[in-house]
Amino acid sequence: MSNNLSSIKTPAPDKAGAFKSEFGLDTIGLTNLNTVYWNLNTEDLYEEILFRGEGIRSEAGPIIVHTGEKTARSTNDKFTVKESTTGKNIWWGEYNRPFNPDNFNALANRIRAFMQKRDVFVQDCYACADENYRLPVRVITEYAWHSLHARNMLIQPQTEQELKQFVPEFSIIDVPSFCAAPEIDGTASSAFVILNLEQRLCLIGNIGYAGEIKKSVFSILNYLLPQESVLTMHCGANTDSEGNTALFLGLSGTGKTTLSTDSIRNLVGDDEIGWNDEGIFNFEGGCYAKTLSLSPDDQPIIYSGARKFGTVLENVIYNPETKEIDFNDGSLTENTRAAYPLKFVENSVATSTGNHPKNIFLLTCDANGVIPPIARLTPEQAIYYFISGYTSKIPGTEMDLGKEPEATFSPCFAAPFMPHHPCKYAKMLKNKILRYNPQCWLINTGWIGGKYGVGKRVSIPQTRTLIHAALDGTLDNVDYHADPVFGFNIPEICKDIPKHILRPELTRDNPDAYRDKRRQLALLFIENFKKFADNMPREIIEAGPELPEKITV
Repeated sequence: MSNNLSSIKTPAPDKAGAFKSEFGLDTIGLTNLNTVYWNLNTEDLYEEILFRGEGIRSEAGPIIVHTGEKTARSTNDKFTVKESTTGKNIWWGEYNRPFNPDNFNALANRIRAFMQKRDVFVQDCYACADENYRLPVRVITEYAWHSLHARNMLIQPQTEQELKQFVPEFSIIDVPSFCAAPEIDGTASSAFVILNLEQRLCLIGNIGYAGEIKKSVFSILNYLLPQESVLTMHCGANTDSEGNTALFLGLSGTGKTTLSTDSIRNLVGDDEIGWNDEGIFNFEGGCYAKTLSLSPDDQPIIYSGARKFGTVLENVIYNPETKEIDFNDGSLTENTRAAYPLKFVENSVATSTGNHPKNIFLLTCDANGVIPPIARLTPEQAIYYFISGYTSKIPGTEMDLGKEPEATFSPCFAAPFMPHHPCKYAKMLKNKILRYNPQCWLINTGWIGGKYGVGKRVSIPQTRTLIHAALDGTLDNVDYHADPVFGFNIPEICKDIPKHILRPELTRDNPDAYRDKRRQLALLFIENFKKFADNMPREIIEAGPELPEKITV
């Protein structure tokens, strides 16, 4: 890739300043730049991407790019500056690693010097569909394709006047070719994502994976909005024609995008949602869908969006001769992605807002084959499983994962992006559930019939059938039985679903092996929850699994 250090005439320099904001880049110390491409549209960004060799255009229309060494989020390289203004509000530890303010300032100055005489791309956008909480965000990128990613994922100003008078409240500087020096800068490696909440500035370096841009915005909102009594959630949301809204909370790889993007319901958003006293609203203006094994039969809406002009496909394999896309090839990474605007989803909600949810689905991808495909939860159980955030990390969603799923507990299904203590978000969710009384469910999109490598993954059609049965009230009129260890209620029957699918123990040849695996998983839950016990009321603690000495299926 070339950053045009030789000042070669590229396709769009004549349009570079047409939508320039009066609030320039010098306000954050970026000066002596080469060409600054302000708010280029999709067509002009395509031309720049192709001219600079950043990607190729597929036969279907999308741009295909490779992100380099980093093909997923780099959680070990993420930091938050620890300073007096915001530091007292941060949940410092494994996920919110403190970064020295002086090191941040020195690193920012080195980046400013590095960017001199270089081209940069700027997208002035908004986060939050609810204008009462709308955050103006400026995304400054070295790559044209990162600018297109930001344009697809965030909300666009609607008029030329808006762009010219745009004043960002937060800026992100994204420079993939800049490498930190850990011994000087205090980073963990040459890559970094560093958030400075006091300066309202985020620095991203030596990372080509564009998902870090959108997740940085999510982290920012997860800090700001709870202080305005808005619950922030890592989830998708959809609604029906009568305004009955559903939430789908879960970590990457559990099915948020797939399940919230439903042909018989209307999409509000697929990944980042806020919940206030009026209802819910999307943070983004686009979708960032996993594409490995993407099927036109099981995921027709996502499949269509992933094949449109304007979409950015990350690390997707294609035929070099015909430029045909192969969504089934995960040889480069299992975390292949498509970033496309919400307007590509024909049944998306125009306002990106919805009513208070009638149903909340907590998604887990259980690689142990223990959790049933669906279980009904009490409000207390919902909070317990929300703050536990159990799932199995799927290879490809984060760097440094092995070839098999790894059991993990990520509080609130979003620990890497949650600056406040998890109990803050959990208490907010508890208040929402008690006030608006949604029915809560636990959905396993992982394995049944045995653990990963032995059993098989619950099919998307089966999961959709179960969710539709919950949404339309079918599961209100069936018998349930309580799991003797986990306590949640499992339906005895569901139309079009074989009965044994609902009962994980019935899919096993060896019931004793199932009971042992169930006990092991329960012990993991119990041990994990000890870190929250001092901040949680007794009824939430008691909503978790219990292990009597003798348990029968």
